[in-house]
Amino acid sequence: MKFSKTLIAASLALVSADTFAAAFQLAEQNASGLGRAYAGEASIADDASVVARNPALMTLFKDKQLSVAAIAVVPDVSIEGESTNNGIDPSALDDDSIAPSAVVPAAYFTMPYNDKVSVGVGAFSNFGLSTEFNDDYVAGQIAGETEILTVNFNASVAYKVTEQFSFGVGLNYIYADATVIRKVGANASGIDFGADAVNLQGDDTGLGLNVGLMYQLDENSRFGFNYRSETDITFEGDFSNDLPVAAGGTGGAKLPGSVELTLPAIAEFSGSHQLDEKLGVHYSVLWTGWSSFESLEAQVTAPTGDKFVAFEKQEQFDDAFRYSIGADYQYNEDLLLRAGVAFDESPVSQTHLSISIPDTDRFWFSVGGNYAIDKQSNVDLGVSVVRGKTQNFTETDDSGSQWGFESKGHAVVIGAQYNYKF
Repeated sequence: MKFSKTLIAASLALVSADTFAAAFQLAEQNASGLGRAYAGEASIADDASVVARNPALMTLFKDKQLSVAAIAVVPDVSIEGESTNNGIDPSALDDDSIAPSAVVPAAYFTMPYNDKVSVGVGAFSNFGLSTEFNDDYVAGQIAGETEILTVNFNASVAYKVTEQFSFGVGLNYIYADATVIRKVGANASGIDFGADAVNLQGDDTGLGLNVGLMYQLDENSRFGFNYRSETDITFEGDFSNDLPVAAGGTGGAKLPGSVELTLPAIAEFSGSHQLDEKLGVHYSVLWTGWSSFESLEAQVTAPTGDKFVAFEKQEQFDDAFRYSIGADYQYNEDLLLRAGVAFDESPVSQTHLSISIPDTDRFWFSVGGNYAIDKQSNVDLGVSVVRGKTQNFTETDDSGSQWGFESKGHAVVIGAQYNYKF
């Protein structure tokens, strides 16, 4: 059986990464940090969302904390056809909206157990995104529909060693679901245009750990560090296509298929400094261990029970860094203003770009604020404009057709969050 070349990348949703953060990583675990471009996330104890970025910070709370957030991502990801080698007009490749809008929710709760120990739980996402092409897109073998959803359920505990130093540990239970559909492109002969060339749906769960440290240098300066381990995910589900059996297809019949993926390790170092009664400055360096993502391999179980490698593709991602700096200003007793900028490196090399992975370096420009409703509750609002670079690349499908593209990826990210302490 012949597997489409795009199955693996699509199965892992390594697609339209300009929509969110590098590759298929998400930065949007809360709305409070969004206004600072997520600078200082491992050192600021704004609210209960510290569960996601550094559980050691829970020891700074004297009350129970509840935070509920929703972050809307409105992408502007487009591609233009530059060239073909099969006589098809390159303009037929143009698509001005390959990534749909999405909402990323999150919820957290923390509480002090005693004067030394604090506990917390959270539900959020570190990875996920989506792209959609029309069924009649001419380069159907490398387009189609792709979606990945991950939900991280976290339980954390933190311990205050001294008044200056705390550490925290979290257990992460991750659910991941993936869908990929690829269509027969216009260059195919003898097969219905728009028929499914690949249809794969699967899910899995995995476990991971994260460890956080917090050091209070003095009353005005704090440093934080958080490490999140790798998590192995194997998407197991159904594989099928509409291709005739005689042509190496399944004729619509479903066969067991699987794709293995390692969600990379993440480490973040942050610093926060209160310069005076009103102004604070924050910064972060975040590392993602994408070099663990070297290749992709898909397996299918034939009707005979034999398993075989349907596809193997070298990816050779590089480790990537995200740098951010931000500030907040206490405008009055009720209103805190925020602003920040960030630079997000892409782990994808120029030789591996595709419309499934049109990744690029990007800049974040962010503003936001926090408004105190009363002594117990407050709300956060944040907005980021994400700007990516223009990329030019050529991709070859299974038939040997070459498709040349120019991709552009930008996004607007808008978040709101409600916080309550009791």
